[in-house]
Amino acid sequence: MKIPKTAPLIVLTGAGISAGSGLATFRGSGGLWAGYDINEVATPEGFQRDPELVHDFYNMRRHESAAALPNAAHRALAALEDAWEGPFLLVTQNVDDLHEKAGSRRLIHMHGRLNSVLCTACGKRSEWHEDTGSQIPCPHCGQPALRPDIVWFGEMPYHMEEIGAALENAGLFLSIGTSGTVYPAAGFVAYAKEQGAETVEINLENTHNPLFDRHVSGDAAATLPAFVESLLRSRSGNGSSI
Repeated sequence: MKIPKTAPLIVLTGAGISAGSGLATFRGSGGLWAGYDINEVATPEGFQRDPELVHDFYNMRRHESAAALPNAAHRALAALEDAWEGPFLLVTQNVDDLHEKAGSRRLIHMHGRLNSVLCTACGKRSEWHEDTGSQIPCPHCGQPALRPDIVWFGEMPYHMEEIGAALENAGLFLSIGTSGTVYPAAGFVAYAKEQGAETVEINLENTHNPLFDRHVSGDAAATLPAFVESLLRSRSGNGSSI
């Protein structure tokens, strides 16, 4: 397919892109949920029942994320953003900061960020890199009412209006390292396809979703750099072949 270099490009990333940096995905024997009940650490109700358990879970994840380094896939997307001549938006379901560490700037965290806390008393957010706990006061209002600034099951993802507007104009939609089973992100490819976008899936395993025009199977850190190179190879022409 031939994609104009000025076409709006939307990229969606999931846990698979950070797996190459040593951060666990969610399901499976070694996943983040192994040993944890999702309902206890990833729902508002679980936080109400045992806030310290939830704080401890995300403190652990924050420490792991801080120690992790971006891999070749993160760096390839940062290079793609720099080289792409049209509108570019990276939407990540990940809560780590590996995209930022790699140099990505036009970035949306639809499921929140580990390095942010939300005060349930005043509603304000604060940048946060230390451990959290139920007795730590909010920097804004002083109330001990902080929670991880993470979108839990049953909550609405962030920035959906901005994401929808970008998908409405997308010329190319890339889905990287995500199983495509969790909504609303799982519905992005259908919406982009309805608007006439070309769609590409890059994932460890082919999901066999017929809405994708092309599937690239393999580890994101191994496959994405070559894909980005091929996408940008025709920079001196009128479009990119993928």
